[in-house]
Amino acid sequence: MPEIRTHPFSSVDDYGIALPEWLKDCIKHIPPGIGQSCPIDSEALLAAAFDLAFQLHEGQFRASGDPYIVHPVAVADLLRDIGASASVIAAGFLHDVVEDTDLTPEQLEDYFGAEVRELVEGVTKLGGINFTNHTEAQAENLRKMFLAMASDIRVVLVKLADRLHNMRTLGSLQADKQQRIARETREIYAPLANRLGIGRFKWELEDLAFKLLEPEAFREIQQEVATKRSERENRLATTVELLTERLAAAGLDACEVSGRPKHLYGIWSKMQRQQKAFHEIFDVAALRIIAPSVETCYRALAVVHDTFRPIPGRFKDYIGLAKPNGYQSLHTAVIGKHRPIEVQIRTPGMHRVSEFGIAAHWEYKEGGSPAAANKERFNWLRQLVEWQQEGGNDDHNDYLASIKEDLFDEEVFVFTPKGDVVGLRKDSTVVDFAYRIHSEVGNHCHGARINDRLCPLSTSLQNGDFVQVLTSKTAHPSLDWLNFVATPTARNRIRQWYKRSHRDETIQRGKDLLERELGRNGFDALLSSEAMTRVAERCNLTVTEDLLAALGFGALTLQQVLNRLREEIRLQTVEPEQPLSNVNVAKRLVAQVESSPARLPTSDGVPILGVEGLDYRLGGCCSPLPGEAILGTVALGNHGITIHRQDCVNVGSIPSERRLPVRWNQGAFIEGERFPVQLRIEVIDRVGILKDILMRLSDNHINVSDARVKTSYGKPACIDLRVELNSAAQLVSMMDQIRSMADVLDIARTGLS
Repeated sequence: MPEIRTHPFSSVDDYGIALPEWLKDCIKHIPPGIGQSCPIDSEALLAAAFDLAFQLHEGQFRASGDPYIVHPVAVADLLRDIGASASVIAAGFLHDVVEDTDLTPEQLEDYFGAEVRELVEGVTKLGGINFTNHTEAQAENLRKMFLAMASDIRVVLVKLADRLHNMRTLGSLQADKQQRIARETREIYAPLANRLGIGRFKWELEDLAFKLLEPEAFREIQQEVATKRSERENRLATTVELLTERLAAAGLDACEVSGRPKHLYGIWSKMQRQQKAFHEIFDVAALRIIAPSVETCYRALAVVHDTFRPIPGRFKDYIGLAKPNGYQSLHTAVIGKHRPIEVQIRTPGMHRVSEFGIAAHWEYKEGGSPAAANKERFNWLRQLVEWQQEGGNDDHNDYLASIKEDLFDEEVFVFTPKGDVVGLRKDSTVVDFAYRIHSEVGNHCHGARINDRLCPLSTSLQNGDFVQVLTSKTAHPSLDWLNFVATPTARNRIRQWYKRSHRDETIQRGKDLLERELGRNGFDALLSSEAMTRVAERCNLTVTEDLLAALGFGALTLQQVLNRLREEIRLQTVEPEQPLSNVNVAKRLVAQVESSPARLPTSDGVPILGVEGLDYRLGGCCSPLPGEAILGTVALGNHGITIHRQDCVNVGSIPSERRLPVRWNQGAFIEGERFPVQLRIEVIDRVGILKDILMRLSDNHINVSDARVKTSYGKPACIDLRVELNSAAQLVSMMDQIRSMADVLDIARTGLS
């Protein structure tokens, strides 16, 4: 770490960058000895945090060429704008110092205390959430983020401010990186800001992502809004004037009436959702009434409905029944001058919460704790963390799908018997409600009372329902529930329970497959042998039972297990001369390939670079696809080269001297060329399920060359499909689409039989 300057510059101009006025005022109060002790005064804390960040980031630059320090300053300014505390703003200044400089967390705590250190470490641990085909890495990064939020939800305020400034300054990055960052912003960060109630961040994040992901649509709507602006503003001004007069006449002259434009992404989303053109969307702008008290809000509502004709079904009372993120307001829609118009009515405090969310009402400012605040306000966050702790990390695709769906706003609000409000997505059922309360309540529910009446578990819940779940120790989930549950949390918990409860069956199925191939004689001794344990370890599994379960379900093929077992036995029993001669053959082939000038990228139509002039084949154990990282291996006995995926479990047992660096030659593929991939799909056994899956594949122009179904009474069906694909990206997209089907329990890629 560079030597820390302990005394400030004589003038704020010496920093050489533009600073916000509030920061200039703080810098004037920097005490001597900055960086040597923890400042107690808020202004001193912020000034010291900025000064240390300035020194540590000196000499670092952003992609735009600006000094790096402009980014932490902008993040801190955004945090101050939403009313964050001094510790959070200080963390905004310092959020990159542990990751990008030599400063240690211990030194940071010495300078600014444990609170700032924990916030900075929380942001540092989040890392980047990369939307790539590496689903596991993406899921793990998200897990870290939600765990950090569960510990102190203020961590995510710094992360959101960091993301917002990055979105504002994406212009210096390459186009593909801009698209990736914009996509993850729309799918994760904007919904997260909405869940936390930070409207100011949410709207701008959505518009910035919209501008990059749909540039033509963005420009069209921007132009339409600008063209009709004067007409709209005149109409709004007339309505505001009329409503202000009516409110004053009713003795409500303390109410403030104003017009507010809707953000562009909100307009476009409504156009897409309702399949309408821009001129058919009436509520491009809306009215907002700020009333001094809750009572005045309802009185103002009466004046609005007396002045204009209310539209039936468009009134929502979020004051009496606040959203889980703390949002409160009265919403109504009326027929204004010539067209419908939306009206929101709220108090100044409610308005602050709608703009700044959790930053506007920290309970622990009044003596509480962040953990207590999180527990009451963010039930959805507790669900995600609980699922992880209960083993939800078994399926990364399910975890990602759960996060993306659960982050979006809740539309149905029901009550527990004690009167607590529970938010759920539209069309949620009693089972969804039970799992939202707790996983054990869901796993043991067998009935329900809705508004004191017994109802089936599949009953859809409506706003205002009182729901009581009836449980029994002997009850357990049914696979039929997957046909009607609406939330990913419930769907994943049911699947998770099924996998755990049927583990013995899949282990026995795997054992039967292996015994049928190897014979009964000595089979039990083989299962408990060191060789079988090593086979399990090579497959990234802990014990032999895990290996048998993976084989029984289809995550591993019989041929994969047998190949590894033979290699393990061969390594323990073969003569030393035999492997040496094979190694010599392998070395000669490797030397021949590496010395070949054809290894350089060419346009001669060779699909795989690195094996020019040699016989090769694609490994049936992993069936690699273009776009996946691959590796060549020299087959024993001089039988050519086998191409594997780099993560193929067979590769780990092959010595390094028999491995070749190879890669796909993307320019050599013939249009329409396809590669076989084997899939195993476990589904609820019902009439027409195979047809539904095949129709979905047909809609995506995917050819199926072989399909086999295995059924057993009272158990899920197993569908083995061989499909023909052109790339790894098409495989990921196709598997995600099938996995999203309600009757599909699991889908796994297997080796070609």
